[in-house]
Amino acid sequence: MSFTVTIDVSEQFKTAASPDKVFELLSDVPRSASHFPDVEKLEPLGGNAFRWIMEKIAIGDHTLQQTIYACAYSSDPASMSVEWTPVEGVGNARVSGGWRIEPGEIGSKVRLHTKGVLEVDFPGILQFLLAPLIELAFKQKIDRYISNLKETFAK
Repeated sequence: MSFTVTIDVSEQFKTAASPDKVFELLSDVPRSASHFPDVEKLEPLGGNAFRWIMEKIAIGDHTLQQTIYACAYSSDPASMSVEWTPVEGVGNARVSGGWRIEPGEIGSKVRLHTKGVLEVDFPGILQFLLAPLIELAFKQKIDRYISNLKETFAK
């Protein structure tokens, strides 16, 4: 029997890049996704929706988990925001969230909020052990994603 792990992350960072430059990258889903670690494949579903297939988590020859989900994206240049909502019935996770970009003293202030709900295909008895590890792994991926974005914005 599986269990569910909910992960809620809010982060912000500053960059010397202009709000327009930041928005241009973040609103381009494939380009933005290319900065996210451990993406095996990003598949367009049409209508600015994409299926994310993450690399498998494995030990030796045994696959422990592969996260698959889909999101529909919308961006608004007037409010400098990008939002995503889950596409129901795709994969084992539901992810929602958004970017908010504001002019900073120099460059931009960028805020991210994302929430993921992941079905973990392990016995519920392991939830107390695995849930914190899954949350930590996801937060580390977000940190790497932001680090990769900051590096690109610095160019």
